[in-house]
Amino acid sequence: MELSFLYNVNVRRASATICVWAVFVFLLQNSGIVFSDSNYLIGLGSYDITGPAADVNMMGYANTEQVASGVHFRLRARTFIVAEPKGNRVAFVNLDACMASQLVTIKVIERLKARYGGLYTEKNVAISGIHTHAGPGGYLQYVVYIVTSLGFVHQSFDVIVDGIEKSIVQAHENLRSGSIFVNKGELLDAGVNRSPSGYLNNPAAERSKYKYDVDKEMTLLKFVDDQWGPVGSFNWFATHGTSMSRTNVLISGDNKGAAARFMEDWFAQKGVGSIFSNVLEDDAIPRRVSNIIPSIHDNHHELLELASSFQSLPGRPVPRTMSVARRVRGDLRQADKPQFVSAFCQSNCGDVSPNILGAFCIDTGLPCDFNHSTCGGKNELCYGRGPGYPDEFESTRIIGERQFRKAVDLFSKASEQIKGKIDYRHAYIDLSQLQVKMSKEKGGSTVVKTCPAAMGFAFAAGTTDGPGAFDFKQGDDKGNPFWKLVGGLLKTPNKEQIDCQHPKPILLDTGEMKEPYDWAPSILPVQIIQVGQLVILSVPGEFTTMAGRRLRDAVKTVLTGSKVFNNNAYVVIAGLTNTYSQYVTTFEEYEVQRYEGASTLYGPHTLSAYIQEFKKLASALISDQSVEPGPQPPDLLGKQISLLPPVVMDSTPLGVNFGDVSSDVPHNSTFKRGGMVTVTFWTACPRNDLMTEGTFALVEVLQGKDTWFPAYDDDDFCLRFKWSRPSKLSSRSQATIEWRIPQYATPGVYRIRHFGASKTLFGAIRHFTGSSSAFVVNT
Repeated sequence: MELSFLYNVNVRRASATICVWAVFVFLLQNSGIVFSDSNYLIGLGSYDITGPAADVNMMGYANTEQVASGVHFRLRARTFIVAEPKGNRVAFVNLDACMASQLVTIKVIERLKARYGGLYTEKNVAISGIHTHAGPGGYLQYVVYIVTSLGFVHQSFDVIVDGIEKSIVQAHENLRSGSIFVNKGELLDAGVNRSPSGYLNNPAAERSKYKYDVDKEMTLLKFVDDQWGPVGSFNWFATHGTSMSRTNVLISGDNKGAAARFMEDWFAQKGVGSIFSNVLEDDAIPRRVSNIIPSIHDNHHELLELASSFQSLPGRPVPRTMSVARRVRGDLRQADKPQFVSAFCQSNCGDVSPNILGAFCIDTGLPCDFNHSTCGGKNELCYGRGPGYPDEFESTRIIGERQFRKAVDLFSKASEQIKGKIDYRHAYIDLSQLQVKMSKEKGGSTVVKTCPAAMGFAFAAGTTDGPGAFDFKQGDDKGNPFWKLVGGLLKTPNKEQIDCQHPKPILLDTGEMKEPYDWAPSILPVQIIQVGQLVILSVPGEFTTMAGRRLRDAVKTVLTGSKVFNNNAYVVIAGLTNTYSQYVTTFEEYEVQRYEGASTLYGPHTLSAYIQEFKKLASALISDQSVEPGPQPPDLLGKQISLLPPVVMDSTPLGVNFGDVSSDVPHNSTFKRGGMVTVTFWTACPRNDLMTEGTFALVEVLQGKDTWFPAYDDDDFCLRFKWSRPSKLSSRSQATIEWRIPQYATPGVYRIRHFGASKTLFGAIRHFTGSSSAFVVNT
């Protein structure tokens, strides 16, 4: 039965492929689009970096109670490599992670050098985070960023390093002749300014040059393989990864991770023949199940009778490879065709929130105070609302879908071909003591300097995306004696540091705190990547809207008129790249000391320092000159401290197996599209096996009378894997799998599977699976 089914599937696939290519050739000949000869080698790759789905604090909100307890959908590293056939090459990696990590970057480059020699180095590899606040933390090397995760988490670190390396290796091995196209356009409804009072402190003449107080432009690259056609797209757009709130405990790529999945699934469903369509159908989120799955049962009674013959199966041991083999995407993908990779990269998102309805007081429902984002003087009552309020999953879907729709539009219409050389410049700078030459308004110049890192009082107030606690508030340029005393117990800033950081009142003097090792970075990378007329500015932090505009304009001024670009340069900012050093505001925004200004570590002249150093890189780029490499950043891996307790062992109640169903679907049950199916299993801690490129949860659909086919897994937006234990010290745990049945789900008989791994008292890892009773999905 199964072999016959697969044979028919392959025949249909082959026939469909021939038809699609016939349509494709016809469209090429009649579309009016001119495809010139390819001038690059292009390769794309993607790999799972999901990390531990239990016990680990999430990175972003610094909320000690936000501890991972399941998976909303999986995280990935996505890479593109562009190479001249006999010249330079660059690799850009987009991470479904809060930010890049200096230590991760160091170790990835070490591995690449060991594998490829000098082909990939810190100079031509960029690693950028999308800024989701729903990924496991503990993978950065500086103390201040790993306090809430109880120090360094090796599992978080290792899976990211491994995933980046494997995605780059994939892209390298996929290098083939191809072309790149660029397009850009406005996306108006996916971000608002969460610190408008700070933005308004910028000069009125400067603000008048822009229509909006956040950047609304998305820039997209479309990669086209000479043989296979389109194989991927990367775009840059500024909006925070905070659609999921500070109380969410499910691992999630937030809105940008969702958009990437939607677009990859859209392409898999639509195929090559649909890429010229400028209109997306109303059912915005593409289906995951292939169209080859037939609906063979029309009689509801027949379906119920069939479902009743499949009761829940007791948990049983399985090989580790079982969870990988049953994944949906791997089951449906053609082995000889490059995987379509779509990445939604972060830009200058510092003051841009996806919670576009505005910020309101949770006690009164009234708008928060404009200048301080407080409610009755309390910051913890002021929250931003997403478009799906009060459902954060719906807000994530909507903001992700809007980015996805705009990307599809730009992708479908992209016709300007990228041409020109591949090049790059990279340097390390010590931003704790950098001298910056500044022009005076009335002529001449003066020299200022940056400061050792320090956090202001408003940092502890948080933002409207995730408020802080106690009596902190945004816009505080004074501080208070009590918290100054508390901060001083760790390190009391000297007068020079206080004067340098002015008007920031220093809460934590992190740049001068060295025990047990460095609390904050001082040596940071600056990097420019050129791909033809596209220039990527890799910045190690979160630039605000106006700070990003000033940096882009400064670099454009250097590039404009050069024979390299001929006044035709696309300049994008890749935020949170290679390292993380918090925020960068304009001088005027810094004076206001909202959250972003208080989190601008190196003082009021931080932005000017970046502009100075990036102009140097841009000048070297167009004049074909080298740059000084600068001081090397520290490798602190050997000094890391981890206080996260290990998994000691897992257990179940007497007479219960791992994988047994604890709470099943009702007998002879039927669910409608849009309904929720919930099943609970006895399980073990997800830290025992991260199921990398595998799955904890699976929905299967029945084919014929005895063949189960994978339909949805924990990489799907509609399926949630929730893990819980009765108490922190309990060795027992349960997995609740929730499937919100999509409106496009094929009617039929379904069941839910769970995969896991238990740990014995002696340290042995044993994999298991279990399944629910079958049920019917009907229209």
